[in-house]
Amino acid sequence: MRVLVVGGGGREHALCWKLARSPMLTKLWCAPGNPGTAACAENVPIDTLDIAGLVEFARANAVDLVLPGGEPPLVAGIADAMAEAGIACCGPTAAAAQLEGSKTFTKEVCDAAGIPTAAWRRFTDARAARDHVRLQGAPIVIKADGLAAGKGVVVAASVAEAEAAIGDFMEAGALGPSGRTLVIEEMMTGPEISLFALCDGVNAVFLGTAQDHKRVGDGDTGPNTGGMGAYSPPPMFSAAMEASAMDVFIRPTLAEMNRRGTPFRGILYAGLMLTPTGPKLVEYNVRFGDPECQVLMLRLKSDLLGALVAACDGELAAFDLRWDDAAAVGVVMAARGYPGAHVRDTAIDLADAETMAGATIFHAGTALRDGGLVNSGGRVLTICAQAEDFSAARAQAYAAVDRINWPEGFCRRDIGWRALS
Repeated sequence: MRVLVVGGGGREHALCWKLARSPMLTKLWCAPGNPGTAACAENVPIDTLDIAGLVEFARANAVDLVLPGGEPPLVAGIADAMAEAGIACCGPTAAAAQLEGSKTFTKEVCDAAGIPTAAWRRFTDARAARDHVRLQGAPIVIKADGLAAGKGVVVAASVAEAEAAIGDFMEAGALGPSGRTLVIEEMMTGPEISLFALCDGVNAVFLGTAQDHKRVGDGDTGPNTGGMGAYSPPPMFSAAMEASAMDVFIRPTLAEMNRRGTPFRGILYAGLMLTPTGPKLVEYNVRFGDPECQVLMLRLKSDLLGALVAACDGELAAFDLRWDDAAAVGVVMAARGYPGAHVRDTAIDLADAETMAGATIFHAGTALRDGGLVNSGGRVLTICAQAEDFSAARAQAYAAVDRINWPEGFCRRDIGWRALS
């Protein structure tokens, strides 16, 4: 099969790395890709939101399957455009992608399907939003309704902090149209788990769990990021809990999406909080997480391409995926200053780390300048390792990190601390 992966981050590098091992694959492209994907796919210089350009390329090159890595092209309708062109796309339609594109949409689906989630209200008026916060008190959660590249959630410890977030989002326009409508939620407490399912519109199969580390600093301190590391499987989430979550969250969501006439196909990511009263949904995403995807691809023993084809063909009812019991750990290296203004075009030397047995390095914000590797973004590399037990995998990952020569890079040193405790 001829496959096109859409995206250029660490998630897409991991997907290309895994797809390249499929016996079904005959040709693999990645648009736009990065220096890492170039080792296992042919990079194509097409922007992820150039839907017309991606369709034209897929037609011209007889692509059999398109796999969008991130949410922007899905929300923009890449699956619809590919379907119109007669090309299979493993991802939801624009209407179904509103599970990530609109917090209000997701909350309405949860209410209709009886899915456990935080109590919430929607606001389009800043004064009404402030009145609600003063009535409810703090802590309280302020969420932009639309896509905000990981910057649309404020967990406010005080009423003043919540009011400032309302002003930034709704009045100052810090997030553009995405922040003009807000969802304000009760504060939930507990560890978070990322659970993934592969869906064919009616059926779903379990696609793994991982735990991400969102805060930039050790001990979960500092501002939120796109993710500073992940590990799989999380020991606090048992096989019985996995099966229960599929029944409590994923399958009722698929049934409600069908009832609405917007069946969901593709990868569904449920962010779950393990509250004192049981798991509750924090959010849905309509694609793999990053860096969760990187550690999941290390553990997946089944052929990813075969599973994606089954999802597109509506044949997941009798499908099952096999997983390696070994633990996988991924440590993100970021550029100095991230998640704020960060350095760019700083030299990275991976020579020593790439020769280390047991380590796999996925590229995200990298580029080639005059033949040398430099950083082009904030989150730059995910250094992964797999071993029979978590402690060994973690030690291997950090040993590889320490062999990377990048003075302007940094990482958290406590990835997986919950698993150790």
